[in-house]
Amino acid sequence: MAAVTTTAPRTATPGALRGAPARKLLALALLAALLVPLAHARWASGTWPTALTVDLTTPLTDASTWIIDNRDSHPLFLYVLGHVSNAVVLAVRAVYLLLLAAGWAGTTALAALIAWRAAGARLALGTAAAFLACGALGMWVPTMQTLALMVVAVLASVVVGALLGLAAGLSDRLDRALRPVLDTMQVLPAFAYLLPVVLVFGIGVPAAVLATVVYAAPPMARLTALGLRGADKEVLEAVDSLGATSRQRLLTARIPLARKELLLGVNQTIMMALSMAVIASVIGAGGLGDRVYQALASVDVGAALAAGIPIVLLAVVLDRVTAAAGGGTRRTGRALWAYALAAALAVAVAGRLMDRLDWPDAWVLEIAEPVNRAVDWMTAHLYSGVPVVGGTADWAGHFTTWVLDPVRDGLLWLPWWAVLLVVAALAWLIGTWRTALTATLAMAAIGVLGVWEPSLDTLSQVLAAVAVTLVMGFATGIAAARSDRVERLLRPVLDVFQTMPQFVYLIPVVALFGVGRAPAVAAAVVYALPAVVRITAQGLRQVDPAALESARSLGATPLQQLWQVQLPLARRSLLLAVNQGVVLVLAVVIIGGLVGGGALGYDVVFGLAQGDLATGLVAGAAIVCLGLMLDRVTQPTRKGA
Repeated sequence: MAAVTTTAPRTATPGALRGAPARKLLALALLAALLVPLAHARWASGTWPTALTVDLTTPLTDASTWIIDNRDSHPLFLYVLGHVSNAVVLAVRAVYLLLLAAGWAGTTALAALIAWRAAGARLALGTAAAFLACGALGMWVPTMQTLALMVVAVLASVVVGALLGLAAGLSDRLDRALRPVLDTMQVLPAFAYLLPVVLVFGIGVPAAVLATVVYAAPPMARLTALGLRGADKEVLEAVDSLGATSRQRLLTARIPLARKELLLGVNQTIMMALSMAVIASVIGAGGLGDRVYQALASVDVGAALAAGIPIVLLAVVLDRVTAAAGGGTRRTGRALWAYALAAALAVAVAGRLMDRLDWPDAWVLEIAEPVNRAVDWMTAHLYSGVPVVGGTADWAGHFTTWVLDPVRDGLLWLPWWAVLLVVAALAWLIGTWRTALTATLAMAAIGVLGVWEPSLDTLSQVLAAVAVTLVMGFATGIAAARSDRVERLLRPVLDVFQTMPQFVYLIPVVALFGVGRAPAVAAAVVYALPAVVRITAQGLRQVDPAALESARSLGATPLQQLWQVQLPLARRSLLLAVNQGVVLVLAVVIIGGLVGGGALGYDVVFGLAQGDLATGLVAGAAIVCLGLMLDRVTQPTRKGA
């Protein structure tokens, strides 16, 4: 007779603890129960303890003094960095003189010719109209200055980015080594790049170009590596079977297969370079950005808008031309292309022979005065005292009093260890323990740098701006995903807003809200909103139609389809929208230091203005840590997240 064996029943895990998030929170709570009493007993529970800070003022000041004292005598500056600086100056000057020599007519004709070659007659007409508008606004010379700086910076950025991407695409080891560097560079706001290059190269064009290269090269590197790694393996195997060498395989297969990603990288590099070239006006880049910066400093909205419109037009034209070139569908006969090129050169030569190189003063349309009159009217009628709804200044004041101040005070009230625990919990829930460790160490590094309170002030502005951005962005994205008409109406608006450089967003908010933290938040919201709307709409439109059809067959209402089918299935896209919203908001909140945003942005601006490396560089490092923490907290890394 066979023996009967029985197995003792396993103790069931309580339902609340079955999920991975609940187990993570339980583990974190147990760890906190052990460490928090020790931290409280050793360093108390208020703001970041002084005993855990490192004062970098002395070593950074010493380094700054050494660089300044040796800039004109040390071999490193004389024989390496000095030659780099001179080469940049000569290159920018050569391009600028070439544009001036072509004259306004010749430059416009050549720009229209390039646009026609890339995408056809419609874009060529738009390009010509954009260049003519720059002249009509009295900004022809500043536009050429910005364009000359752009040409040199973009060429250098594309070369550097392509070389880095080539190395990362061909070597797993280099890819792993470059990835954290590119991650850091991507979350680092543009303003933080300025101070180190100013210290080494001084105020002027070389610092502006090199800061732009450092800022704009990462997207080219990322997309180059992505394209090389994503090449069709069957094609590569076919090339190998024909006996191709590694060099032939690269030149005849991998690079041609990555053409789309390479051209997209050029497009993104151009847009980021233009944005940085405008911001670099703070360090003497000149051009359109300098006009905007000077106008903002004197709160001359009309002059700022006159310089801001050409920036937007230049951004839209460059974006459209490079995007169309990436499509690869435009084909033009060689004879027709030769005739068009000859016609453009003839226009340039005719303008030079007639001595009509400069834009005629009689054709300048002065908009600064009427715009300032409109701003004065808005200030008198909309800024305050509007019945029932109040004015824009009232809205800014209420937002500061009811949202920004409570969020900032709440963060400052929390014990430092509680902030670290919240960061660890959020990062671990959405990612892995490595994600949580990285985010926590980044936040702790802010305290070690001694800028805990201004960093929490900046964080409060970011959180408030992100909340507003997500509410507006999700609502608008849902409307665009559910209605083709809404999507068509929003497309040109989003296109313009997405191509505008960060600096330009400060102009309207200063006119409407004055200066302070609320205008900085408003500019950040407007800057980040297009990306959130686009990603949300795209994610909802890509939901499996079969799932929606099944929900409809079961009698689900449109609202039920949205909440129970579309939003859950588009979860990854929504999380990506949150991540991009956070990164973009942080970039403009920092620039908001120029219009009274305070906190870390003010420290960076102060460091730039005074040449104070210690203040500016510490604030820049804190911005990097804050951006890295926010990126890790909002970007899922777990499988299936």
